[in-house]
Amino acid sequence: VQLQASGGGLVQARGSLRLSCTASGRTFTNYRMAWFRQAPGKERDVVATITWNLGTTYYSDFVKGRFTISRDNAKNTVYLQMNSLKPEDTAVYYCATKSMARGSHLKVEDYPHWGQGTLVTVSS
Repeated sequence: VQLQASGGGLVQARGSLRLSCTASGRTFTNYRMAWFRQAPGKERDVVATITWNLGTTYYSDFVKGRFTISRDNAKNTVYLQMNSLKPEDTAVYYCATKSMARGSHLKVEDYPHWGQGTLVTVSS
Protein backbone atom coordinates (compact mmCIF):
# COMPACT_ATOMS: atom_id res chain seq x y z
CA VAL A 1 0.00 0.00 0.00
CA GLN A 2 1.23 3.47 -0.89
CA LEU A 3 -0.22 6.80 0.16
CA GLN A 4 0.72 10.09 -1.46
CA ALA A 5 -0.35 13.24 0.35
CA SER A 6 -0.29 16.74 -1.09
CA GLY A 7 -1.83 20.17 -0.73
CA GLY A 8 -0.14 21.68 2.28
CA GLY A 9 1.24 25.20 2.35
CA LEU A 10 1.17 28.58 4.02
CA VAL A 11 -2.17 30.30 4.55
CA GLN A 12 -3.41 33.19 6.61
CA ALA A 13 -5.81 32.69 9.50
CA ARG A 14 -9.43 32.27 8.37
CA GLY A 15 -8.18 30.97 5.02
CA SER A 16 -8.70 27.58 3.40
CA LEU A 17 -6.64 24.69 2.08
CA ARG A 18 -7.50 21.32 0.60
CA LEU A 19 -5.32 18.30 1.23
CA SER A 20 -5.37 15.23 -0.99
CA CYS A 21 -4.22 11.69 -0.39
CA THR A 22 -4.09 9.16 -3.20
CA ALA A 23 -3.90 5.49 -2.27
CA SER A 24 -2.63 2.60 -4.35
CA GLY A 25 -1.52 -0.99 -4.03
CA ARG A 26 -4.72 -2.81 -3.17
CA THR A 27 -8.52 -2.64 -3.13
CA PHE A 28 -9.72 -0.45 -0.29
CA THR A 29 -13.37 -1.47 -0.08
CA ASN A 30 -13.24 -2.46 3.61
CA TYR A 31 -10.70 0.13 4.65
CA ARG A 32 -10.84 3.40 6.50
CA MET A 33 -8.79 6.47 5.63
CA ALA A 34 -7.74 8.99 8.21
CA TRP A 35 -6.04 12.32 8.49
CA PHE A 36 -3.82 12.87 11.51
CA ARG A 37 -1.75 15.88 12.41
CA GLN A 38 1.30 16.51 14.50
CA ALA A 39 2.37 19.90 15.75
CA PRO A 40 5.96 20.50 16.91
CA GLY A 41 6.53 18.91 20.30
CA LYS A 42 3.10 17.32 20.41
CA GLU A 43 1.64 13.90 19.81
CA ARG A 44 0.06 12.86 16.55
CA ASP A 45 -3.71 13.27 16.82
CA VAL A 46 -6.57 12.10 14.66
CA VAL A 47 -8.29 14.88 12.72
CA ALA A 48 -10.94 13.06 10.68
CA THR A 49 -11.65 9.62 9.26
CA ILE A 50 -13.83 8.19 6.51
CA THR A 51 -14.74 4.70 5.36
CA TRP A 52 -14.04 3.93 1.74
CA ASN A 53 -17.25 1.96 1.15
CA LEU A 54 -20.06 3.91 2.86
CA GLY A 55 -18.29 7.21 3.39
CA THR A 56 -19.01 7.20 7.13
CA THR A 57 -17.13 10.08 8.72
CA TYR A 58 -15.69 11.03 12.08
CA TYR A 59 -14.35 14.42 13.15
CA SER A 60 -12.37 15.47 16.15
CA ASP A 61 -14.00 18.18 18.20
CA PHE A 62 -11.36 20.74 17.31
CA VAL A 63 -12.21 20.60 13.58
CA LYS A 64 -15.97 19.99 13.58
CA GLY A 65 -17.75 22.55 11.48
CA ARG A 66 -14.52 23.73 9.83
CA PHE A 67 -13.02 20.68 8.12
CA THR A 68 -14.67 18.23 5.74
CA ILE A 69 -13.32 14.82 4.79
CA SER A 70 -14.50 13.24 1.56
CA ARG A 71 -13.41 10.55 -0.88
CA ASP A 72 -13.47 9.84 -4.58
CA ASN A 73 -13.52 6.08 -4.91
CA ALA A 74 -12.86 6.14 -8.64
CA LYS A 75 -9.62 8.03 -8.03
CA ASN A 76 -8.74 6.25 -4.76
CA THR A 77 -8.31 9.72 -3.31
CA VAL A 78 -9.39 11.22 -0.01
CA TYR A 79 -9.61 14.94 0.58
CA LEU A 80 -9.53 17.15 3.63
CA GLN A 81 -11.11 20.53 3.00
CA MET A 82 -9.96 22.89 5.71
CA ASN A 83 -11.82 26.16 6.18
CA SER A 84 -11.61 28.89 8.79
CA LEU A 85 -8.06 27.87 9.56
CA LYS A 86 -6.48 28.96 12.83
CA PRO A 87 -2.83 29.30 13.80
CA GLU A 88 -3.29 26.33 16.12
CA ASP A 89 -4.06 24.18 13.05
CA THR A 90 -0.39 24.51 12.08
CA ALA A 91 1.04 21.00 11.89
CA VAL A 92 2.28 18.28 9.60
CA TYR A 93 -0.77 16.46 8.29
CA TYR A 94 -0.55 12.76 7.57
CA CYS A 95 -2.96 10.45 5.78
CA ALA A 96 -3.19 6.84 6.88
CA THR A 97 -5.29 3.81 6.09
CA LYS A 98 -6.23 0.54 7.78
CA SER A 99 -8.63 -2.32 7.52
CA MET A 100 -11.87 -1.58 9.32
CA ALA A 101 -11.44 -4.93 11.08
CA ARG A 102 -8.27 -3.71 12.71
CA GLY A 103 -8.26 -1.90 16.05
CA SER A 104 -9.59 1.60 16.64
CA HIS A 105 -9.91 4.28 13.97
CA LEU A 106 -8.69 6.83 16.51
CA LYS A 107 -5.34 5.29 17.41
CA VAL A 108 -2.11 5.99 15.59
CA GLU A 109 -0.76 2.53 16.36
CA ASP A 110 -3.67 0.81 14.60
CA TYR A 111 -2.80 2.29 11.21
CA PRO A 112 -0.12 0.27 9.38
CA HIS A 113 0.01 2.45 6.25
CA TRP A 114 1.04 6.11 6.22
CA GLY A 115 1.68 8.85 3.74
CA GLN A 116 4.74 11.09 3.93
CA GLY A 117 3.09 14.09 5.59
CA THR A 118 2.39 17.57 4.29
CA LEU A 119 3.05 20.76 6.23
CA VAL A 120 0.24 23.22 6.87
CA THR A 121 1.26 26.58 8.30
CA VAL A 122 -1.38 29.08 9.36
CA SER A 123 -0.18 32.59 10.03
CA SER A 124 -1.99 34.99 12.35
